[in-house]
Amino acid sequence: MGELDGLVALVTGGGSGIGRSTAELLAERGARVAVLDLAADDLPEGVLHVRADVTDDGSVRAAVETVVGHFGGLDIVVNNAGIGAQGDVTAATDDEWLRVYDVNVVGMARVTRACLPHLRRSSAAAIVNTGSIAATAGLPQRAVYSASKGAVHAMTRALAADHVREGIRVNAVAPGTADTPWVRRLLDSAPDPRAERAALEARQPHGRLVTAQEIAAAIAYLASPSSGSTTGTVLAVDGGMDALRLRPRT
Repeated sequence: MGELDGLVALVTGGGSGIGRSTAELLAERGARVAVLDLAADDLPEGVLHVRADVTDDGSVRAAVETVVGHFGGLDIVVNNAGIGAQGDVTAATDDEWLRVYDVNVVGMARVTRACLPHLRRSSAAAIVNTGSIAATAGLPQRAVYSASKGAVHAMTRALAADHVREGIRVNAVAPGTADTPWVRRLLDSAPDPRAERAALEARQPHGRLVTAQEIAAAIAYLASPSSGSTTGTVLAVDGGMDALRLRPRT
């Protein structure tokens, strides 16, 4: 018996990276899982792929209704779809600001809005949003991305306050620099990928990149009935980067 047996979970951006690991883990723990993404190949047996664009409200609403129609309900929503952005505040055009916010912030709002009527009928309703260490730590060359993830953390707490009396818990995870396809692309584009990876590993106190599986495990905990008294929380999965201040090695 799995702790999520009988629950229906929806994971946005579940075609790769953190979302993919999350969808796989939720399914392993007994949930019936749907992945909302533009593309998702070779998903585990039983995991439903519904093509959806989180920047299109009609696409989101249709996808959510497809999931509910297929599984008969909805209990868990993992708002994971997001895009990255590099550069300081002078490097980003207005169009880039709007594009990143449209996916990372408004996209979460669209999905949540479409899912709420179904979550209100669940006895184990949970929403988990993917935030970032960038929301709380001043990282260089991440102005747009950091601002969007700060908004995700703020929205998480606001949603938790709005819906706690409806029995809907809302939390977020804040990953450190993770070994994901996006980070690998950044490393590949660096002048010295090995040196860049070493620098990213060194800035996290535990000395390595966070794995997608570790983030998925945190999401699965927040989504499960085991965390029934946890809401409005942002759980750091960052190797201590946000909270620890270690002395330099000698």
